[in-house]
Amino acid sequence: MYNLVKSIREDLANAREHDPAARGDFENAIVYSGLHAIWSHRVSHWLWVRGLRGPARILAQVNRFFTGIEIHPGATIGRRFFIDHGMGIVIGETTEIGDGVMLYHGVTLGGQVLTQTKRHPTIEDNVTIGAGAKVLGPITIGAGSAIGANAVVTREVPPEHIATGIPAVNRPRTKEQHIKLVDPDYFL
Repeated sequence: MYNLVKSIREDLANAREHDPAARGDFENAIVYSGLHAIWSHRVSHWLWVRGLRGPARILAQVNRFFTGIEIHPGATIGRRFFIDHGMGIVIGETTEIGDGVMLYHGVTLGGQVLTQTKRHPTIEDNVTIGAGAKVLGPITIGAGSAIGANAVVTREVPPEHIATGIPAVNRPRTKEQHIKLVDPDYFL
């Protein structure tokens, strides 16, 4: 029980850190669909790893209906994960997300093949993915990187890089960009 309360407090603090519009924990806990989706996912993932796959999928679909955010219960998500606005986000079954990751609305972390393999991306720690970006296939987005809005990423992104465009092109991220970056398009 203590870990649950600690986790919820950490999520609420993370929301305040990532969103200047966040006014207070009580309000955020009630109105932030991204927080609701994350909390629901934790329960459905808990069911999934214990072999209760039917109930896990049902809970994930209920979550999708109420939040507009689709997270497969098999996806692995780290701490301090934040979804800003959220509508239209899709996170596939074999996706792995590290700590301190932030997604804007319309992001897809999807697959490219229909086989039962690792087919979704791995997002390392402290990555920001801009609105509408599509990250496809079993690729890795390196720690501290950023994906620009509406980018289509189908190749690995090294740590501390920015990927923009269709198809996405990587470039190193400067220290100034790393410090000020909230929206990956700010420096484009």
